[in-house]
Amino acid sequence: MPLSKSLKKGLLLCSLLPVFVNANENILSQDRLKQFELSEKKVIEDSSKLKKDWINPITLSHTKIDGEYTDSEKSVIRVDQPIFKSGGIYKAIKYANATQKYSNLDIQLQRKNLIKDAYTLLFNINKIELEIKKANYVVKNAQIDVTRKKEQVLNGFLDTSYLDNAILDANTAKKNLIDLQYQKNELINNFNNLASKDYKLFSLPTFELVSKKEFLNKNLELSKAKADIQTKYEFKGMTLSKYLPTVSATFDYTKNHNFSPSTSNENDDTVHNVGISISMPLDVRTFNDIESTQIDYLKSKLALKNKILEEQNYFRTKIAKINTIEKKIEITKDDYKLYSSLLDTIVQEKNAGLKTKSDVQTLYNSSKVKELELDIFKLEKQIELLDIYARIQ
Repeated sequence: MPLSKSLKKGLLLCSLLPVFVNANENILSQDRLKQFELSEKKVIEDSSKLKKDWINPITLSHTKIDGEYTDSEKSVIRVDQPIFKSGGIYKAIKYANATQKYSNLDIQLQRKNLIKDAYTLLFNINKIELEIKKANYVVKNAQIDVTRKKEQVLNGFLDTSYLDNAILDANTAKKNLIDLQYQKNELINNFNNLASKDYKLFSLPTFELVSKKEFLNKNLELSKAKADIQTKYEFKGMTLSKYLPTVSATFDYTKNHNFSPSTSNENDDTVHNVGISISMPLDVRTFNDIESTQIDYLKSKLALKNKILEEQNYFRTKIAKINTIEKKIEITKDDYKLYSSLLDTIVQEKNAGLKTKSDVQTLYNSSKVKELELDIFKLEKQIELLDIYARIQ
């Protein structure tokens, strides 16, 4: 699909997105931002926990027995710590890092989407305010038409059916205006659910179109899919190591607190055992477990290919939509120029007594409708560009 001149120019311009990124979070309420902050802290803690999963806990136990003839009491400290797991320790740390990266990208994507939702609402509020202004001009023209038709009917120039139609059109325009006012209130309430301040205190950002290459290279969805592949790969290695030999260092310390009075050597009440153990599980489910993680890994690689295709088509769709809006803008510009030219002519004819004041007012209202339509289409274009921004890092 051929691009309009402005779109071609946009592809060559530096994106204004980084300027927007610096202040984008200001639109969200503190509670919303706090949620993301806590999520990020949780990711750090979960990752730290995963990195330490290969470290076994030190077992402490204390036993006291009241016997029929003698009482006994002892404390035991036991350590059974793997020091070699056929690469499992290294893979566990790599898996923890990969999981942290994936989770951080997921949080970043959620944050960007929430920011996008807030700004989409802000754009739509401003858009509907323009539509309300436009509807007011349409209502004015409809009322002028009712007045004109009423005079023509009373003077016998028109049948009453024309007046009925004009009244119906005027009522439809008024109802449309009422609906738009309700929609504005609904948008404001939805915006207040996310935003930190009143919508009037925010200015609208301006976006330029990024290139397809930049869109794909900085795409959050693709980055997340790549991180998922790395996570599945490290988990596959960690699963395999689980069924390979493990070397562990063992240590047992036993302290008998109550000993026989006849025993003169107190060291007899303390026992130390230090050793090395080698273990390897023989599990009939080994192959199934390893094969399952391999399948998950292959699925994640296919998911990336599908996601690349989806994002490419998403970008093409947005380009087509923006191109369509650009064409509508060009058509509306021509209409606006035509109305402005006609208005100048009608004003001159009115001054010459050839046209009435209502003729001038009707054309003026129609001219303002086209002017507002131009602004509405420009906002629609920015909303489409905002959708693209939300998918970029």
